[in-house]
Amino acid sequence: CKLVCVSVSCQCFFLLTAKCCWLLTSMQKTEAQEHAHSIRLDGDIILGGLFPVHARGDRGVPCGELKKEKGIHRLEAMLFAIDQINKDPELLPNITLGARILDTCSRDTYALEQSLTFVQALIEKDSSDVRCANGDPPIFTKPDKIVGVIGAAASSVSIMVANILRLFKIPQISYASTAPELSDNTRYDFFSRVVPPDSYQAQAMLDIVMAMGWSYVSTLASEGNYGESGVEAFVQISRETGGVCIAQSLKIPREPKPGEFDKIILRLLETSNARAVIMFANEDDIRRILDAAKRNNQTGHFLWVGSDSWGSKIAPVIQQEKVAEGAVTILPKRASVDAFDRYFRSRSLSNNRRNVWFAEFWEENFGCRLGSHGKRPGSLKKCTGLEKVGRDSSYEQEGKVQFVIDAVYAMAHALHRMHRDLCFGYPGLCPRMANIDGKELLAHIRAVRFNGSAGTPVVFNENGDAPGRYDIFQYQITNKSTAEYKVIGHWANHLHLNVSMRWANGGRAVPASVCSVPCRTGERKKIVKGVPCCWHCERCEGYHYQASEFSCELCPYEQRPDRNRTGCQPIPIIKLEWHSPWAVVPVFVAMLGIIATTFVIVTFVRYNDTPIVRASGREVSYVLLTGIFLCYAITFLMIAAPDVVVCSLRRIFLGLGMCFSYAALLTKTNRIHRIFEQGKRSVTAPRFISPASQLVITFSLISVQLLGVFVWFAVDPPHTVVDFGEQRTQDPENARGILKCDISDLSLICSLGYSILLMVTCTVYAIKTRGVPETFNEAKPIGFTMYTTCIIWLAFIPIFFGTAQSAERMYIQTTTLTVSLSLSASVSLGMLYMPKVYIIIFHPEQNVPKRKRSFKAIVTAATMSGKLTQKGADRPNGEVKTELCESIDTNSEYATLLLLAR
Repeated sequence: CKLVCVSVSCQCFFLLTAKCCWLLTSMQKTEAQEHAHSIRLDGDIILGGLFPVHARGDRGVPCGELKKEKGIHRLEAMLFAIDQINKDPELLPNITLGARILDTCSRDTYALEQSLTFVQALIEKDSSDVRCANGDPPIFTKPDKIVGVIGAAASSVSIMVANILRLFKIPQISYASTAPELSDNTRYDFFSRVVPPDSYQAQAMLDIVMAMGWSYVSTLASEGNYGESGVEAFVQISRETGGVCIAQSLKIPREPKPGEFDKIILRLLETSNARAVIMFANEDDIRRILDAAKRNNQTGHFLWVGSDSWGSKIAPVIQQEKVAEGAVTILPKRASVDAFDRYFRSRSLSNNRRNVWFAEFWEENFGCRLGSHGKRPGSLKKCTGLEKVGRDSSYEQEGKVQFVIDAVYAMAHALHRMHRDLCFGYPGLCPRMANIDGKELLAHIRAVRFNGSAGTPVVFNENGDAPGRYDIFQYQITNKSTAEYKVIGHWANHLHLNVSMRWANGGRAVPASVCSVPCRTGERKKIVKGVPCCWHCERCEGYHYQASEFSCELCPYEQRPDRNRTGCQPIPIIKLEWHSPWAVVPVFVAMLGIIATTFVIVTFVRYNDTPIVRASGREVSYVLLTGIFLCYAITFLMIAAPDVVVCSLRRIFLGLGMCFSYAALLTKTNRIHRIFEQGKRSVTAPRFISPASQLVITFSLISVQLLGVFVWFAVDPPHTVVDFGEQRTQDPENARGILKCDISDLSLICSLGYSILLMVTCTVYAIKTRGVPETFNEAKPIGFTMYTTCIIWLAFIPIFFGTAQSAERMYIQTTTLTVSLSLSASVSLGMLYMPKVYIIIFHPEQNVPKRKRSFKAIVTAATMSGKLTQKGADRPNGEVKTELCESIDTNSEYATLLLLAR
């Protein structure tokens, strides 16, 4: 860069190269205004300061109205801290700190222009070709060399300034910038701050949201680095942590149009379940949002969670106490500095001329006017200069004063450490600190550790960030109708909340801000695609239980869901009980049958040698009665509680009773058939008709059944099983496991199949012997018995197998089987033996021996019986029957018994 003088006064302008054109053009503007917008304090070491003394101006004007607290309080805090350090004999002894303080006017671009003042001394100017008109070299005013900068306040301003300061290696310590972006040590390596970044604040706000049980929230940010970065950090942390979903993320424009805030409220109401609103917004935007909610009659609906820009400020909630009630806000942990209060209350126009904006503050603070050139020409009241801060006006220390003081002290401690390393034992600045290296100073800044003005440690991490320590406030309206901020907890890496919270209308219960209500027990969440906090609740149906929050699983086969469907429990195991109606009827029938059978057996045994008993074939009759007894007795085995013994006995006796009965009946019918078939051909008696032969034949037939049972035992040993499928109803509450013997329907049919085969064969012989005269033998009673038995078992088959899918299968099939066995036994007992017992007991006169006749004569009579039967239709009152009976009565005893189906 080159300078050229154009007049005697040596006013110069720059001939700019492309490298520094933009920089020096801005410097010209800054130099022209520096006295009106800066404070300069002399010292051995000069610190820069950036403060928002004025608000942002409107319509192209860079600066607006004065900011008393955020501007003047903070600026005076830096001056106060420098005074305290300069008085401290232990900190930077024999070294005086100076300052160059600039007004940023709350605008990043304007602050950038102002901050160029800090780098003027570091720019080398080539004046070799510059001469005044008289030939003398030009005289330049040497600019102050700034070794470090305190500020700025707004994150957007700090970001803009940090990009310039890092080029010239000037360390910067902010007292209020909290944007997470500034934690990027690769881009803002010379930036540090004594306030925690918004990433900590976002984590603290997320912890608050989760502690309240809010899983569905909206976010609202003021356009700019602070608001947008804060919301971005909150959204990112919530995604990483999980459990909180963002319903909407809305932005407040820098220059909002009329009605913009009403639109924002209406948009927030589109997701009305997301009552909690996370706000990273400036003070003015907060107030206008609350006002819009009030206009739209949404008082008490929204649950505001405000960042440190809201904190515990009164301005955003004035005249909007009801709509702000219950708001939870966060603020970096801080304390009031009493020494600063004493200092600031003592400030006056006479003792504070170094602050070029203090006169303007005086007018603003006391509402008066200083002369004709005052900033408040419209004010009628004239300032006397004797007004006192805190006495003639309200005063409350601004919240960031503590951090301004800590930032100045951090810079001082770093300089002190640097002086101790480079100038040990040297009073004042040594030559090695004549040109302070910014990178070396930065290393000392990052290494400082001391107790700040509030008694809390001031330290920096590798990114230059201070640790996160926050106080949690809630805006409450007490019973006295007074509104105030109450401390309800704090955050230092972990959240600690008190329970003394009050919500809208004084409620104590925490309001809900969820997309979907929690599912009841036994219901799973079916997540709405893309919105993990919204779901539909689906009940775990059938035999499924709630395995997790999002899934239902099938219970093991032998289990069913418990009442709440949160787990599985064993299915109750049942068996056929004796008191069940399904058991009472078969047992009653079986008992009657056993009594009747026992009575018949006893009667036969007692009258064992009488003609009727002998004519009935005593040996085979006892076998038949044994089979009938077993058919009745099996009922008790079928109803008894299953175990290995019972199951073994069931296998043995289930078909054995029928086998005994029908083997004996088959032997009888076969013998009758053979006798009469033989009689048609000759008078010679057929073979194997003696009692011994009949028993051998009968037990041979029975042995086949027993052999099959023993083979069954060998192939499949008996054991019990629990059948969970038979009564596995759609409603698990009615599901039951049935304890039973491991006998399948096929095994049952096989067990009864042989007996049924004997029964069918016996029925065939009964049909063949149906023409034998009834007086000769028992052919016709046997025939009726077999016909009836076939009908019973034909009815049994569809009932037994037709109910295989019924829930009452066990009861129906057991009852059907036992009743069928009892009925078939009853038919045999009733038709074959009850008439004989009746004669034995009530008509003993008929139970006497008859005349004997030769076997040949009896056979001849038998062969003629068919012809006589045909003629019986022509004779009245059955004369043929009488004649035949009389002829039979004369036969011998042996022949008579032979023909009467022995």
